[in-house]
Amino acid sequence: MEFKTRTLQELRAKRSNLPSRHTLVGFDGFVDTIVTPVAMRAGQGENFTPINTITEFGQRILAAAGKSTNIEFYPRMDKLGGNGPIMANALLAQGANLTYIGALGNPVLNPVFADMAEKATVVSLCDPAATTAAEFSDGKLMLGMMRTLDEITPEKIDAVMTPQIYRQALGAADLIALVNWTMIPNMTSIFVDLVERVLPQVPVKPGRIFFFDLADPEKRSSSDLVYALETIAKFEQFGAVTLGLNLKEAQQVFAVLGFGTESETESGLRVMATKIRQRLDLTTVVVHPKESAACATRDASFWVPGPYVATPLITTGAGDHFNAGFSAGQIMGLSIESCLGLGVCTSGHYVRTGQSPTHGDLETFLANWK
Repeated sequence: MEFKTRTLQELRAKRSNLPSRHTLVGFDGFVDTIVTPVAMRAGQGENFTPINTITEFGQRILAAAGKSTNIEFYPRMDKLGGNGPIMANALLAQGANLTYIGALGNPVLNPVFADMAEKATVVSLCDPAATTAAEFSDGKLMLGMMRTLDEITPEKIDAVMTPQIYRQALGAADLIALVNWTMIPNMTSIFVDLVERVLPQVPVKPGRIFFFDLADPEKRSSSDLVYALETIAKFEQFGAVTLGLNLKEAQQVFAVLGFGTESETESGLRVMATKIRQRLDLTTVVVHPKESAACATRDASFWVPGPYVATPLITTGAGDHFNAGFSAGQIMGLSIESCLGLGVCTSGHYVRTGQSPTHGDLETFLANWK
């Protein structure tokens, strides 16, 4: 039986488990403006030729060296953004019971988070950051203004929530997803605070999963990254740890851990996931490029193809949707291969429609995926 059929059968059998599981996600928050860079304008509105590739965009910028240039960004939409809110929104669409802690607005929530706040318990620590996401046929450029994220610290969490309520929220959670390490300067301090001060006072919950997403650590030093990874490994004493990595992140982690480079083939992805998992002694490591996904556990490695589409409607947030699908599968009790299948389908549906899929959407997607 092929993995798509198994994933569909497992989802149908276990989807009712999700509402009874509780998820806590944190700590970032962004307002994303999705834009198309304009190459040549012929009239108002959408009457223009876009800059289609990052290479073309780069050439336009390089040609301005020593001179100046103007590049128009045509706005497509403003939406809730940040690894945490996008992942949380995708989990909510599947019926998760969720608490979100992060940068959602101060003193009132930013309107882009209003729908999420109606479905989840939310705690806002500060104002959201802002991202202009320029999307191209061969990737995307995320241009961020993130100073507000400096306010996210262990002390701020305690001040807003109180230590007791913070511990209660963590204690209730079956899944604790801590994402966007790269863009939150004090995230490693939050990790250290959790493993040294907070979690030792939180009752152990059988089956609890900690999910981590680094979010493109290229701009952080190798020493910072290694220290964060070693701190993430310490969460294993409080539950099962999953480290989720897109291809670029996996390559960066693989290199910083001293393994060099590896191919982007199925075998290469399995090797990267396996060696990273072994080096950090984690329960699960996932590597998800655009076209497929692989993971390694303490028992074996797995790989599935993805429903790749050459011309997606949207790509910003695709990885966060994969994370939501994969981790939802974990707490529902799906097999690891089916967790991968749910991850690639959650992402695949999103990039085609711009909408976070429900379980009904995912069942339809799986049933019709050729």
